[in-house]
Amino acid sequence: MSSTAQTVPTLTLDDCLRIALTENPTVKVADLEITRMDYSKKEIIGQLLPTVDFGATYNRMVAKQVMYLNMGGLGGGNNGGDDSDTESKPSEGIKMGLDNSYSLGFQAAVPIIAPQLWKSISLSDSQILRSFEASRQSKQNLVNQVKSAYYALLLAEDSKKVIQESYDMAKLTYEIYSKQYSLGAASDYDVLRTSVAMKNVEPELLQADIALKQTRLQLLILMGIDASFDFTVSDRLSNYEDTMYENVLSTVSHDYSGNSDLKLLDIDSDILEKNLSIQKLAYSPTLAFTFNYNWTSMSNGSPFKNFRWNPYSTVGLTLSVPLFSGWQRQSRIKQTKIQVEELKLQRENLERSISMQIDLAIDNLNVNVKQISSSSESVKQAERAHDIMAKSFDIGAASYLDLRDSELALTRARLAYFQAIYNFLIANSELELLQGTAPIEKYVENQ
Repeated sequence: MSSTAQTVPTLTLDDCLRIALTENPTVKVADLEITRMDYSKKEIIGQLLPTVDFGATYNRMVAKQVMYLNMGGLGGGNNGGDDSDTESKPSEGIKMGLDNSYSLGFQAAVPIIAPQLWKSISLSDSQILRSFEASRQSKQNLVNQVKSAYYALLLAEDSKKVIQESYDMAKLTYEIYSKQYSLGAASDYDVLRTSVAMKNVEPELLQADIALKQTRLQLLILMGIDASFDFTVSDRLSNYEDTMYENVLSTVSHDYSGNSDLKLLDIDSDILEKNLSIQKLAYSPTLAFTFNYNWTSMSNGSPFKNFRWNPYSTVGLTLSVPLFSGWQRQSRIKQTKIQVEELKLQRENLERSISMQIDLAIDNLNVNVKQISSSSESVKQAERAHDIMAKSFDIGAASYLDLRDSELALTRARLAYFQAIYNFLIANSELELLQGTAPIEKYVENQ
């Protein structure tokens, strides 16, 4: 058993964040999206390069076209100056074409003047930048989620420890009264009362076990690890009390320039502006250079013999000048202008919302600091009260109800203390997410 226990890894918060930013599928999808957008830019650049195609065509004549010639001397109508009533004989017609026709060759084209394509390259740069920011946003969200799950796991472990101590104390008291009852030194009521007190703690202990399993599972899911993976954590919520004020409160600010939602809106606005420019360039003419080199063959009879290949080639310029498209381009431009105005309004609203949320988060931090200080003092007082009551109970100066009340008060004080630290850490993590200041590079620098 000891050798097995030694193989169970102990993970810190930094370990969990490092694993999550490496293994979580959401982060992998965001990174793949960056790669996809890079290929999208290469696709646009490729449209400025020459395109070369090879094609081949075969046609079999099913029914040949017949041509009739209206020539006076060959059976067509009357002679020019002859007024004779004699009817002319109809001509037999001439069949045109051969049974088989083949054509194969190469076609090449390269754009010379293409304003929309040129502008699309800068648009693809903005789209790549947006993918980078979206990836950073997903990592910021993941850091917040992992921290929340990790702190919840610490809270579950500390809460279970407190409830377990309360249960052990109630069980020990029940066993003592049971032995005293068997010796005739305690009443049946004392045994029943201590038994009820012990059983009242059992549901809380069961809930603590369930909460512990759920938080462990949630943390494993966020890290992208199989649910059967076993690990331990060495941290305790009380360990953060000594450093949280110095590390957090000393660096609190109202700056939200790093907020990912705002940055994404700014990038979206830039993309819309460039889209608007591209749509306006739809009125510009385009010019392309074309080149063709082909071979043709025509024959009668079997399609597999009598080939007579003749090459021919052409070069040329293709000019396209947009004139009228049913006001489609004008409508698209007006739609894009409306979208630009919508994004400006959305950004103003989002900026006000984020500013308000940051103010509330800072207020929550200050409130939680007071709660931690108050809860810490309550724990000290509850411990002293419990010690006094335990000594009084030992000498018979206090009843079991008095002792039990002091135990419950101590349990509530400890749970409130851990909850206050947890609330502080969660509020700080939310503030970090709003400001976009999570040190992601710290956890991915070695990748």
